[in-house]
Amino acid sequence: MKIFYKLAFFLIRLYWKLAKPITVGVRLLMIQEERVFLVKHTYDGGWHMPGGGMKRDETLEEAVRREAAEETGAVLHDLRLFGAYSGFYQGKSDHVVVFVATDFTLTGPVDRGEIEQASFFPLQSLPAVASVGTKQRVAEYLQNCPPYYGSW
Repeated sequence: MKIFYKLAFFLIRLYWKLAKPITVGVRLLMIQEERVFLVKHTYDGGWHMPGGGMKRDETLEEAVRREAAEETGAVLHDLRLFGAYSGFYQGKSDHVVVFVATDFTLTGPVDRGEIEQASFFPLQSLPAVASVGTKQRVAEYLQNCPPYYGSW
C-alpha cells in the first residue's frame, strides 16, 4: 500500500508540473499541553501538520475537520483561523489556510495507508525532519502572531 501512495504522489507532482494548477488546502496546528500533534505521511518524508486538499463543495472548516479525522482520528471541539499562505513549489500555485485547535479528542483510527506515524512533540523541540512550513508555523504560534498571510 505504501508504494501505491508514493507512486500516486509522484504522478500528482508530474501533473502539477505540466498543468500548473491553482490548489487550495488546509493545515492544522493541533496543540495541547505545550505540545503539537504531527503526522508523517507514507509518501513524503518528514513530519507535517495534518491537512490536505479541499474537495468540491467543501468549506474550509469542513475540510480541516475532515482532514483531522482522517489523518489523526481527531474530533475538533474548537477551531480558530491562524493564517493564509501561498507557495509556488512543485509547479503549482498552492494556497493553504492554517487553523489552530487546542481542544480536541483523539478518538479513532488513523488512515494507516496515508499516515505512517502520528505523535505529539514539544513546541520548543520539534523533530529535526519536521517540514520547513511546520517549523515556521510553530515559531509564529510561539511568537503569538496575529492571523497572518504571506509566503509558505
